[in-house]
Amino acid sequence: MYDEQHDTPAVGPLAGFTVGITAARRADELGVLLQRRGAVVQHAPALRIVPLADDGELLAATKELIAHAPDVVVATTAIGFRGWVAAADGWGCGEELLGCLRGVELLARGPKVKGAIRAAGLTEEWSPSSESMAEVLDRLLAEGVDGRRIALQLHGEPLPGFVEALRAGGAEVVVVPVYRWMPPEDPGPLDRLLDTTVARQVDALTFTSAPAAASMFSRAEERGLLPELLDALRHDVLPACVGPVTALPLQARGLDTVQPERFRLGPLVQLLCLELPARSRVLPVAGRRIEIRGHAVLVDTELRPVPPAGMALLNALARHPGWVVSRPDLLRALPGAGRDEHAVETAMARLRTALGTPQLIQTVVKRGYRLALDPAADAKYAEE
Repeated sequence: MYDEQHDTPAVGPLAGFTVGITAARRADELGVLLQRRGAVVQHAPALRIVPLADDGELLAATKELIAHAPDVVVATTAIGFRGWVAAADGWGCGEELLGCLRGVELLARGPKVKGAIRAAGLTEEWSPSSESMAEVLDRLLAEGVDGRRIALQLHGEPLPGFVEALRAGGAEVVVVPVYRWMPPEDPGPLDRLLDTTVARQVDALTFTSAPAAASMFSRAEERGLLPELLDALRHDVLPACVGPVTALPLQARGLDTVQPERFRLGPLVQLLCLELPARSRVLPVAGRRIEIRGHAVLVDTELRPVPPAGMALLNALARHPGWVVSRPDLLRALPGAGRDEHAVETAMARLRTALGTPQLIQTVVKRGYRLALDPAADAKYAEE
Protein backbone atom coordinates (compact mmCIF):
# COMPACT_ATOMS: atom_id res chain seq x y z
CA MET A 1 0.00 0.00 0.00
CA TYR A 2 1.48 3.35 -1.09
CA ASP A 3 0.91 7.05 -0.84
CA GLU A 4 0.60 7.69 -4.59
CA GLN A 5 1.36 11.41 -4.35
CA HIS A 6 4.75 10.89 -2.73
CA ASP A 7 5.45 7.28 -3.79
CA THR A 8 6.25 6.29 -0.21
CA PRO A 9 5.18 3.17 1.66
CA ALA A 10 2.04 3.49 3.74
CA VAL A 11 3.79 1.96 6.73
CA GLY A 12 2.60 3.50 9.97
CA PRO A 13 5.06 5.83 11.67
CA LEU A 14 5.10 3.54 14.71
CA ALA A 15 5.22 0.24 12.82
CA GLY A 16 8.04 -1.89 14.18
CA PHE A 17 7.98 -0.20 17.59
CA THR A 18 6.63 -1.46 20.91
CA VAL A 19 5.10 1.06 23.30
CA GLY A 20 4.27 0.42 26.95
CA ILE A 21 1.17 1.98 28.54
CA THR A 22 1.09 2.45 32.32
CA ALA A 23 -2.30 4.21 32.49
CA ALA A 24 -5.20 2.84 34.48
CA ARG A 25 -7.67 5.28 32.93
CA ARG A 26 -8.23 5.83 29.18
CA ALA A 27 -5.67 3.13 28.41
CA ASP A 28 -7.92 1.66 25.69
CA GLU A 29 -8.16 5.02 23.95
CA LEU A 30 -4.40 5.51 24.05
CA GLY A 31 -3.81 1.94 22.86
CA VAL A 32 -6.10 2.38 19.85
CA LEU A 33 -4.34 5.62 18.86
CA LEU A 34 -0.96 3.89 19.00
CA GLN A 35 -2.09 0.74 17.18
CA ARG A 36 -3.65 2.76 14.35
CA ARG A 37 -0.17 4.13 13.71
CA GLY A 38 1.36 0.67 13.64
CA ALA A 39 2.70 0.23 17.18
CA VAL A 40 2.61 -2.97 19.18
CA VAL A 41 1.17 -2.08 22.58
CA GLN A 42 1.92 -3.61 25.97
CA HIS A 43 -0.52 -2.41 28.63
CA ALA A 44 0.15 -2.77 32.33
CA PRO A 45 -1.84 -0.50 34.65
CA ALA A 46 0.55 0.74 37.32
CA LEU A 47 -2.39 1.83 39.50
CA ARG A 48 -6.02 1.26 40.29
CA ILE A 49 -8.56 3.90 41.27
CA VAL A 50 -10.47 3.68 44.55
CA PRO A 51 -14.22 3.83 43.70
CA LEU A 52 -15.65 7.19 44.66
CA ALA A 53 -18.65 5.89 46.56
CA ASP A 54 -16.34 3.89 48.84
CA ASP A 55 -14.04 6.82 49.63
CA GLY A 56 -14.75 8.08 53.12
CA GLU A 57 -12.28 10.97 52.75
CA LEU A 58 -14.28 12.42 49.87
CA LEU A 59 -17.56 12.06 51.77
CA ALA A 60 -16.09 13.85 54.80
CA ALA A 61 -14.67 16.68 52.66
CA THR A 62 -17.99 17.09 50.82
CA LYS A 63 -20.01 17.34 54.03
CA GLU A 64 -17.52 19.84 55.45
CA LEU A 65 -17.86 22.10 52.39
CA ILE A 66 -21.67 21.92 52.47
CA ALA A 67 -21.65 22.86 56.16
CA HIS A 68 -19.05 25.60 55.77
CA ALA A 69 -18.99 26.95 52.21
CA PRO A 70 -15.61 28.04 50.81
CA ASP A 71 -14.87 31.31 49.03
CA VAL A 72 -13.22 29.59 46.05
CA VAL A 73 -13.40 26.11 44.52
CA VAL A 74 -10.71 25.03 42.03
CA ALA A 75 -11.79 22.16 39.73
CA THR A 76 -8.81 20.41 38.13
CA THR A 77 -10.18 17.54 36.01
CA ALA A 78 -13.43 16.83 34.19
CA ILE A 79 -13.63 13.19 35.27
CA GLY A 80 -12.89 14.20 38.84
CA PHE A 81 -15.54 16.92 38.94
CA ARG A 82 -18.19 14.69 37.34
CA GLY A 83 -17.30 11.88 39.71
CA TRP A 84 -17.56 14.19 42.71
CA VAL A 85 -21.07 15.31 41.75
CA ALA A 86 -22.13 11.74 40.96
CA ALA A 87 -20.78 10.46 44.28
CA ALA A 88 -22.60 13.23 46.15
CA ASP A 89 -25.82 12.22 44.38
CA GLY A 90 -25.26 8.66 45.52
CA TRP A 91 -24.84 9.83 49.10
CA GLY A 92 -28.06 11.89 48.86
CA CYS A 93 -26.39 15.28 49.09
CA GLY A 94 -25.92 16.10 45.40
CA GLU A 95 -28.29 19.08 45.34
CA GLU A 96 -26.75 20.47 48.52
CA LEU A 97 -23.30 20.29 46.93
CA LEU A 98 -24.48 22.03 43.74
CA GLY A 99 -26.17 24.70 45.83
CA CYS A 100 -22.92 25.26 47.68
CA LEU A 101 -20.93 25.51 44.44
CA ARG A 102 -23.37 28.03 42.92
CA GLY A 103 -22.46 30.53 45.60
CA VAL A 104 -18.67 30.41 45.29
CA GLU A 105 -15.95 31.60 42.91
CA LEU A 106 -15.53 28.52 40.70
CA LEU A 107 -12.26 28.21 38.76
CA ALA A 108 -11.72 25.56 36.04
CA ARG A 109 -8.25 24.36 35.01
CA GLY A 110 -9.13 23.82 31.34
CA PRO A 111 -11.85 23.43 28.70
CA LYS A 112 -12.78 19.85 29.62
CA VAL A 113 -13.34 20.90 33.21
CA LYS A 114 -15.43 23.85 32.03
CA GLY A 115 -17.61 21.41 30.09
CA ALA A 116 -18.12 19.25 33.19
CA ILE A 117 -18.99 22.29 35.30
CA ARG A 118 -21.56 23.53 32.79
CA ALA A 119 -23.03 20.03 32.37
CA ALA A 120 -23.76 20.14 36.10
CA GLY A 121 -25.72 23.38 35.61
CA LEU A 122 -22.96 25.59 37.02
CA THR A 123 -20.85 28.38 35.52
CA GLU A 124 -17.14 28.86 36.05
CA GLU A 125 -15.85 32.33 36.78
CA TRP A 126 -12.48 31.90 35.06
CA SER A 127 -10.23 29.38 33.35
CA PRO A 128 -6.57 29.79 32.31
CA SER A 129 -5.76 29.73 28.59
CA SER A 130 -2.66 27.66 29.35
CA GLU A 131 -4.59 24.91 31.23
CA SER A 132 -1.83 25.30 33.82
CA MET A 133 -2.32 25.10 37.55
CA ALA A 134 0.60 27.51 37.86
CA GLU A 135 -1.53 30.17 36.17
CA VAL A 136 -4.42 29.40 38.53
CA LEU A 137 -2.08 29.84 41.49
CA ASP A 138 -0.74 33.13 40.11
CA ARG A 139 -4.30 34.48 39.77
CA LEU A 140 -5.27 33.47 43.30
CA LEU A 141 -2.15 34.97 44.83
CA ALA A 142 -2.58 38.18 42.81
CA GLU A 143 -6.15 38.50 44.10
CA GLY A 144 -4.94 37.90 47.64
CA VAL A 145 -5.76 34.77 49.61
CA ASP A 146 -5.24 35.90 53.18
CA GLY A 147 -8.22 34.78 55.25
CA ARG A 148 -9.95 33.09 52.30
CA ARG A 149 -11.21 29.51 52.37
CA ILE A 150 -10.20 27.66 49.19
CA ALA A 151 -11.30 24.16 48.20
CA LEU A 152 -9.05 22.25 45.81
CA GLN A 153 -10.38 19.22 43.92
CA LEU A 154 -7.37 16.92 43.63
CA HIS A 155 -7.00 14.66 40.62
CA GLY A 156 -5.24 11.63 41.97
CA GLU A 157 -1.94 13.18 42.94
CA PRO A 158 -0.83 16.14 45.03
CA LEU A 159 0.02 19.37 43.26
CA PRO A 160 3.60 20.18 44.31
CA GLY A 161 3.82 23.57 45.99
CA PHE A 162 0.23 24.60 45.20
CA VAL A 163 -1.33 24.04 48.62
CA GLU A 164 1.81 25.22 50.40
CA ALA A 165 1.85 28.52 48.48
CA LEU A 166 -1.80 29.19 49.28
CA ARG A 167 -1.33 28.45 52.96
CA ALA A 168 1.79 30.60 53.06
CA GLY A 169 -0.37 33.43 51.70
CA GLY A 170 -2.78 33.05 54.58
CA ALA A 171 -5.47 30.89 52.97
CA GLU A 172 -7.35 28.04 54.61
CA VAL A 173 -7.13 25.17 52.11
CA VAL A 174 -9.57 22.24 52.02
CA VAL A 175 -8.42 19.41 49.75
CA VAL A 176 -11.10 17.33 48.05
CA PRO A 177 -9.59 13.90 47.16
CA VAL A 178 -12.02 12.95 44.42
CA TYR A 179 -10.30 9.68 43.67
CA ARG A 180 -7.21 8.05 45.06
CA TRP A 181 -4.62 5.82 43.46
CA MET A 182 -3.68 2.44 44.87
CA PRO A 183 -1.22 -0.21 43.60
CA PRO A 184 -2.77 -2.68 41.13
CA GLU A 185 -4.46 -5.69 42.71
CA ASP A 186 -2.66 -7.97 40.25
CA PRO A 187 0.97 -6.86 39.82
CA GLY A 188 1.60 -9.49 37.12
CA PRO A 189 1.13 -7.24 34.05
CA LEU A 190 3.24 -4.49 35.63
CA ASP A 191 5.99 -7.00 36.43
CA ARG A 192 5.96 -8.20 32.83
CA LEU A 193 6.23 -4.62 31.57
CA LEU A 194 9.11 -3.98 33.97
CA ASP A 195 10.90 -7.09 32.70
CA THR A 196 10.47 -6.18 29.03
CA THR A 197 11.56 -2.58 29.72
CA VAL A 198 14.71 -3.70 31.49
CA ALA A 199 15.37 -6.10 28.60
CA ARG A 200 14.97 -3.20 26.13
CA GLN A 201 12.09 -4.98 24.41
CA VAL A 202 9.92 -1.87 24.50
CA ASP A 203 10.93 1.31 22.71
CA ALA A 204 8.91 3.82 24.74
CA LEU A 205 6.95 3.98 27.98
CA THR A 206 4.00 6.35 28.22
CA PHE A 207 2.90 7.99 31.45
CA THR A 208 -0.35 9.91 31.86
CA SER A 209 -0.18 10.51 35.61
CA ALA A 210 2.57 11.13 38.13
CA PRO A 211 1.30 8.39 40.49
CA ALA A 212 1.69 5.81 37.71
CA ALA A 213 5.36 6.69 37.35
CA ALA A 214 5.86 6.68 41.12
CA SER A 215 4.08 3.32 41.41
CA MET A 216 6.24 1.78 38.69
CA PHE A 217 9.42 2.95 40.40
CA SER A 218 8.15 1.61 43.72
CA ARG A 219 7.41 -1.82 42.23
CA ALA A 220 10.81 -1.89 40.50
CA GLU A 221 12.47 -1.11 43.83
CA GLU A 222 10.54 -3.91 45.56
CA ARG A 223 11.85 -6.33 42.95
CA GLY A 224 15.42 -5.02 43.02
CA LEU A 225 15.12 -3.75 39.45
CA LEU A 226 15.20 0.01 40.01
CA PRO A 227 18.81 0.61 38.85
CA GLU A 228 18.20 -1.44 35.69
CA LEU A 229 14.90 0.35 35.01
CA LEU A 230 16.48 3.78 35.37
CA ASP A 231 19.37 2.75 33.12
CA ALA A 232 16.95 1.54 30.43
CA LEU A 233 14.91 4.77 30.59
CA ARG A 234 18.07 6.85 30.55
CA HIS A 235 19.65 5.25 27.49
CA ASP A 236 17.37 3.04 25.41
CA VAL A 237 13.66 3.30 26.28
CA LEU A 238 12.00 6.66 25.64
CA PRO A 239 9.92 7.98 28.59
CA ALA A 240 6.99 9.98 27.18
CA CYS A 241 4.79 11.97 29.55
CA VAL A 242 1.48 13.67 28.82
CA GLY A 243 2.56 16.82 30.67
CA PRO A 244 4.99 18.43 33.13
CA VAL A 245 3.20 17.35 36.32
CA THR A 246 3.27 13.74 35.15
CA ALA A 247 6.99 14.05 34.41
CA LEU A 248 7.97 15.19 37.92
CA PRO A 249 8.67 11.72 39.44
CA LEU A 250 10.86 10.86 36.45
CA GLN A 251 12.74 14.14 36.51
CA ALA A 252 13.29 13.73 40.25
CA ARG A 253 15.29 10.60 39.38
CA GLY A 254 17.38 12.41 36.80
CA LEU A 255 15.49 11.16 33.73
CA ASP A 256 14.90 13.31 30.67
CA THR A 257 11.39 12.98 29.25
CA VAL A 258 9.53 14.14 26.15
CA GLN A 259 6.19 15.92 26.47
CA PRO A 260 3.75 17.36 23.93
CA GLU A 261 2.98 21.07 23.94
CA ARG A 262 -0.70 20.30 24.52
CA PHE A 263 -1.31 17.95 27.43
CA ARG A 264 -3.58 15.47 25.61
CA LEU A 265 -3.36 11.86 24.45
CA GLY A 266 -3.52 12.76 20.74
CA PRO A 267 -0.52 15.12 20.86
CA LEU A 268 1.35 12.56 23.00
CA VAL A 269 0.91 9.95 20.26
CA GLN A 270 1.87 12.48 17.57
CA LEU A 271 5.05 13.21 19.51
CA LEU A 272 5.93 9.51 19.60
CA CYS A 273 5.34 9.35 15.84
CA LEU A 274 8.14 11.90 15.47
CA GLU A 275 10.50 10.82 18.23
CA LEU A 276 10.72 7.06 17.71
CA PRO A 277 11.43 7.06 13.94
CA ALA A 278 13.98 9.84 14.53
CA ARG A 279 15.87 7.48 16.86
CA SER A 280 16.06 4.76 14.19
CA ARG A 281 19.26 4.07 12.29
CA VAL A 282 18.94 4.37 8.50
CA LEU A 283 21.64 2.83 6.29
CA PRO A 284 22.14 2.17 2.55
CA VAL A 285 23.02 -1.52 2.38
CA ALA A 286 23.49 -3.68 -0.73
CA GLY A 287 21.48 -1.29 -2.86
CA ARG A 288 18.63 -1.21 -0.35
CA ARG A 289 17.56 1.34 2.23
CA ILE A 290 17.20 -0.23 5.66
CA GLU A 291 15.71 1.46 8.70
CA ILE A 292 16.28 -0.41 11.96
CA ARG A 293 13.28 -0.03 14.28
CA GLY A 294 12.51 -1.60 17.63
CA HIS A 295 11.45 -5.13 16.64
CA ALA A 296 11.43 -4.85 12.84
CA VAL A 297 13.42 -3.50 9.91
CA LEU A 298 12.03 -1.43 7.09
CA VAL A 299 13.76 -2.77 3.97
CA ASP A 300 12.96 -0.20 1.29
CA THR A 301 9.16 -0.20 1.56
CA GLU A 302 8.62 -3.52 3.34
CA LEU A 303 8.46 -3.95 7.11
CA ARG A 304 10.23 -7.15 8.14
CA PRO A 305 9.74 -8.39 11.73
CA VAL A 306 12.99 -9.61 13.31
CA PRO A 307 13.27 -11.89 16.39
CA PRO A 308 15.05 -10.45 19.47
CA ALA A 309 18.27 -12.42 18.92
CA GLY A 310 18.49 -11.28 15.31
CA MET A 311 17.80 -7.68 16.31
CA ALA A 312 20.62 -7.87 18.87
CA LEU A 313 23.03 -8.99 16.11
CA LEU A 314 21.80 -6.37 13.66
CA ASN A 315 22.20 -3.57 16.19
CA ALA A 316 25.72 -4.76 16.95
CA LEU A 317 26.59 -4.66 13.23
CA ALA A 318 24.90 -1.28 12.77
CA ARG A 319 26.94 0.28 15.58
CA HIS A 320 29.98 -0.26 13.34
CA PRO A 321 28.51 0.05 9.82
CA GLY A 322 30.69 -1.53 7.19
CA TRP A 323 33.20 -2.85 9.72
CA VAL A 324 33.73 -6.52 10.43
CA VAL A 325 32.32 -7.55 13.81
CA SER A 326 33.88 -10.73 15.19
CA ARG A 327 31.92 -13.76 16.30
CA PRO A 328 33.02 -13.34 19.94
CA ASP A 329 31.77 -9.73 19.92
CA LEU A 330 28.48 -10.81 18.36
CA LEU A 331 28.17 -13.61 20.90
CA ARG A 332 28.46 -11.05 23.70
CA ALA A 333 25.64 -9.06 22.05
CA LEU A 334 23.30 -12.06 22.09
CA PRO A 335 21.12 -12.16 25.22
CA GLY A 336 21.80 -15.29 27.26
CA ALA A 337 23.81 -16.98 24.50
CA GLY A 338 26.49 -18.53 26.70
CA ARG A 339 29.87 -19.40 25.18
CA ASP A 340 28.98 -21.38 22.06
CA GLU A 341 29.73 -19.33 18.93
CA HIS A 342 27.42 -21.66 17.03
CA ALA A 343 24.61 -19.58 18.58
CA VAL A 344 25.82 -16.66 16.48
CA GLU A 345 25.60 -18.68 13.26
CA THR A 346 22.09 -19.90 14.12
CA ALA A 347 20.84 -16.42 15.01
CA MET A 348 22.52 -14.93 11.92
CA ALA A 349 20.81 -17.46 9.64
CA ARG A 350 17.45 -16.56 11.15
CA LEU A 351 18.22 -12.85 10.85
CA ARG A 352 19.00 -13.18 7.14
CA THR A 353 15.79 -15.11 6.61
CA ALA A 354 13.81 -12.47 8.51
CA LEU A 355 15.31 -9.66 6.43
CA GLY A 356 14.37 -11.46 3.22
CA THR A 357 17.59 -10.27 1.54
CA PRO A 358 20.53 -12.43 2.67
CA GLN A 359 23.12 -10.28 0.87
CA LEU A 360 22.52 -7.39 3.27
CA ILE A 361 24.96 -9.10 5.66
CA GLN A 362 28.31 -10.39 4.41
CA THR A 363 30.24 -13.25 5.94
CA VAL A 364 33.96 -12.49 6.23
CA VAL A 365 35.69 -15.87 6.44
CA LYS A 366 37.48 -16.54 9.75
CA ARG A 367 36.75 -12.99 10.92
CA GLY A 368 33.03 -12.40 11.38
CA TYR A 369 30.24 -10.48 9.67
CA ARG A 370 29.64 -7.01 8.29
CA LEU A 371 26.79 -4.99 6.82
CA ALA A 372 27.23 -4.74 3.05
CA LEU A 373 27.24 -0.96 2.95
CA ASP A 374 27.00 0.71 -0.45
CA PRO A 375 30.44 1.92 -1.64
CA ALA A 376 29.85 5.65 -1.11
CA ALA A 377 28.50 5.07 2.39
CA ASP A 378 31.28 2.60 3.13
CA ALA A 379 33.86 5.26 2.31
CA LYS A 380 32.00 7.82 4.41
CA TYR A 381 31.97 5.62 7.51
CA ALA A 382 35.59 4.59 6.94
CA GLU A 383 36.57 8.28 7.06
CA GLU A 384 34.74 8.71 10.34
